Amino acid sequence: MNSAPFNRSISAQHRAIDLADWNNVYVVGDVHGCRKTLDRLIEKLAPSDDDLLVFVGDLVRRGPDSHGVVELVRSSDNMLSVRGNNEEKLLRGRRVAPDLTEADLRWLFSLPVAITWENALVVHGGIDPRKPLGEHTVDDLQNMESLGDDGRPFWWERYSGDDRVFFGHTVLERPFVEDAAVGLDTGCVYGGALTAYDVRRDRTIRVEPARAHKERPPEKFVRPMLATPK
Repeated sequence: MNSAPFNRSISAQHRAIDLADWNNVYVVGDVHGCRKTLDRLIEKLAPSDDDLLVFVGDLVRRGPDSHGVVELVRSSDNMLSVRGNNEEKLLRGRRVAPDLTEADLRWLFSLPVAITWENALVVHGGIDPRKPLGEHTVDDLQNMESLGDDGRPFWWERYSGDDRVFFGHTVLERPFVEDAAVGLDTGCVYGGALTAYDVRRDRTIRVEPARAHKERPPEKFVRPMLATPK
């Protein structure tokens, strides 16, 4: 990355990867315990052992099978994830997920809060373009969304850094795909799509869930203002 270094607390929870080690690379949006939909997405991607899937966090909660999602990702050598705010809530004791085992929770605790490769950053929530990366906290990276008290602008509507930021957290009507940022939470658990971004081919791949597991009014899905559909 060309950005200033992470602060000490984040540096210990950061994983750098080399894309040259992998053929195809996909970044996947918030799964939220929707194992069957994730299985359908993986079937559509048809990754080989030499292809990498990177998740933007929030693998768990709200959907019906958090354990199934965690079991799949943690047992796969070609799958990585950052720790989202929903994983953090479990680890801090603010929420519970009865279907998760102690082994699941230990693995969630081991996840980084940032994954990087050359000129790219994967976090769950985002970054604050008003301050250097080295001043960000774990909570910033997991929960960043709006820069204003009234809900707008979103950080990714003002960010123009050199490093492309892949993120989830904000539930979008459709993917946000720009040179500076890529937003991939398209509300799978609410009946929206589960979206992956194909890094090599610069395109999105989506699958629709069989049903919504949580209700969310259509007006609560954010319509990206600057996104280029791909």
